[in-house]
Amino acid sequence: MTSHTVSAAASGTWVLGDLTVNRLGFGAMRLTGSAAFHDGTPSDRGRAIAVLRRAVELGVDHIDTAAFYFSRLRSANELINSALAPYADDLVISTKVGPVRDASGGWPEPARPDELRGQVEENLRQLGRDHLDVVNLRLMGQDSISEHFGALSELRDAGLVRHLGISNARPEHLVQAEAIAPVVCVQNRYGLDSPDRTGMLRACAARGIAFVPFFSIAGEGREAGAVRDEHDEVRAVARAHGATPAQVRLAWILGQGSHVLAIPGTGNPDHLADNVAAGALRLTQDDFRLLDSIGRSVS
Repeated sequence: MTSHTVSAAASGTWVLGDLTVNRLGFGAMRLTGSAAFHDGTPSDRGRAIAVLRRAVELGVDHIDTAAFYFSRLRSANELINSALAPYADDLVISTKVGPVRDASGGWPEPARPDELRGQVEENLRQLGRDHLDVVNLRLMGQDSISEHFGALSELRDAGLVRHLGISNARPEHLVQAEAIAPVVCVQNRYGLDSPDRTGMLRACAARGIAFVPFFSIAGEGREAGAVRDEHDEVRAVARAHGATPAQVRLAWILGQGSHVLAIPGTGNPDHLADNVAAGALRLTQDDFRLLDSIGRSVS
């Protein structure tokens, strides 16, 4: 399918609290250049900045990032700041806090509740902003998130954060969070071959909360990028529409509900245009039945 003229607006819109965004956004993780952040070769800085600017030109108004998206030579937040500041009024930047990364790239432990303000302030400093549009609490195996989410709620009340979300969470975490402050989005792993075993997709739909899958193109490859051994079903649907398998995966994600947002990431300008164009791809019911069979086979 033609990609270079398609705007992210073709994907439709959703409202995060009081912030309207196109449902096809951009994830900044891969701009650091490597799957595991510290392993591999970082992408060219100029190319990464060009990709961010092109994303906005193509109508992307929702960018997902985090201060812990860094490699030895690249910081996603710094790239966003360099490429896009001063920021457009309608650009929504969503960040994450919770995990603690050391200088070598390890993940020793989750942040304590009293450390979350420092993480929020680090995102503010790197992005060059006086407030964060959306902050997601990224869980690292906790059963209770009440203290952590309560700390973020205080930062929201102080004006440092506008809206709150949770990531890598289960429905009981959503209940805990909603008892403290409004939740505008949930970021969980989900895709054609990553079924929603927790029921969070439906829980968000019932509450009018955005569901924002990560690794929606990567499948089992996760941080490593796009699927290498693609399913025959995906290839068949792609051929029928003159699309790429990645576009089919994104169209399937967006077809799971009007509350579902997509945040594919890439450091390649051609892949960026293809990803954005996926917002205009309309799958048929037969397509969905064929693609849904993949999830049933891996559940």
